[in-house]
Amino acid sequence: MMTIEHIMDEIARYLNKDPLEVRKANYYGEEGRNVTHYYQTVEDNFLPEITEQLEQSSDYHARRKEIAEFNKNSPILKKGLSITPVKFGISFTATFLNQAGALIHIYTDGSIHLNHGGTEMGQGLNIKVAQIVAEEFQVDVDRIQITATNTDKVPNTSPTAASSGADLNGKAAQNAAITIKERLIEFASSHFKVTPEEVLFKNGMVQIREQIMTFADFAQLAWMNQISLSSTGFYRTPKIYYDHEKARGRPFYYYAYGASCSEVIIDTLTGEYKILRVDILHDVGASLNPAIDIGQVEGGFVQGVGWLTTEELVWNEQGRLMTNGPASYKIPAIADMPIDFRTHLLENRSNPEDTVFNSKAVGEPPFMLGMSVWSALKDAISYVAVDGAIPKLDTPATPERVLMAVQAVTQGQSVNTASFTETH
Repeated sequence: MMTIEHIMDEIARYLNKDPLEVRKANYYGEEGRNVTHYYQTVEDNFLPEITEQLEQSSDYHARRKEIAEFNKNSPILKKGLSITPVKFGISFTATFLNQAGALIHIYTDGSIHLNHGGTEMGQGLNIKVAQIVAEEFQVDVDRIQITATNTDKVPNTSPTAASSGADLNGKAAQNAAITIKERLIEFASSHFKVTPEEVLFKNGMVQIREQIMTFADFAQLAWMNQISLSSTGFYRTPKIYYDHEKARGRPFYYYAYGASCSEVIIDTLTGEYKILRVDILHDVGASLNPAIDIGQVEGGFVQGVGWLTTEELVWNEQGRLMTNGPASYKIPAIADMPIDFRTHLLENRSNPEDTVFNSKAVGEPPFMLGMSVWSALKDAISYVAVDGAIPKLDTPATPERVLMAVQAVTQGQSVNTASFTETH
């Protein structure tokens, strides 16, 4: 992804065009322009729509004119602006890992025990899966008690990776919930002599024709009538396959899309810079939890920015890693955050595939949105270039590398700033 975005920037500089114009010209399109190099057809491509919305909401074209005017009158400080897109395939490329299990018990007091194969590491997975189960039974999420992932409850778990945690484990938990729910509906229709359509779960209650009882009372009644209130659930991702010998197939169930617009300002005398504003529009399908998803998008973006700007690895001549602690290995801190940070989720675009409630994964795709900062830095550097020199800015784009790139283009050169590491 970094390589092709670098190519887009270089083409634009060579043709004296806006890099966004070049990027949009190379988006996947309709029939004939919608097949990847691994022969998967790109369906339901939201990227042109996302880009258009972000152009408008971020005032991209007006700000580009303002930046050009600012840079014309500012000899030292230069601003840069860039929009970069992301199309991210969701699924494990090792196909056999696309499976998950879950376990649900309902107790006679109406509480629900949930265990699934995903690992909660602060990303909000447990609350999302709990919400899915609560939605199926139409009870308050506080009734769901989740225990930590353990293979004595759900065996042979796949890694919580590839942004698939909610997709896989949410579907497995939903499968278990539906199994119990169908069992309870069958019991109610038989016990109360009603049709299955007359048994409704709603707002923590169970309505059976005209009779209404609490979920807890209904669970107690089912237990008294020897109905199992426990079930395992399982899910495997459909449609995906890949032939490694032919290098073709459908390795991804679907794609998640997004775009970010970043504005930066650099000091051409020192190479120091600041992220002034970031606008993000990201596709999460029908969001399971917008608050969590926005946090994931912002967190992923900042992590990506750190990867591309501050997190430099340096080894000495003996091969020892010198950047092995917080004094030398610099992750983004609060002072590195954009001064103006605007994050929005794409609305009214549910996942066309049968994911859990038609949501989309949100873990890793936003990470690559950080590319817009790297591209914006190159855009700022280009304003001091002479003789058509094209900025070469290796990552991580530390202030030292930015300064070297500035010095190179002011001399009409395009250098590889990786040589900076030799001076450490």
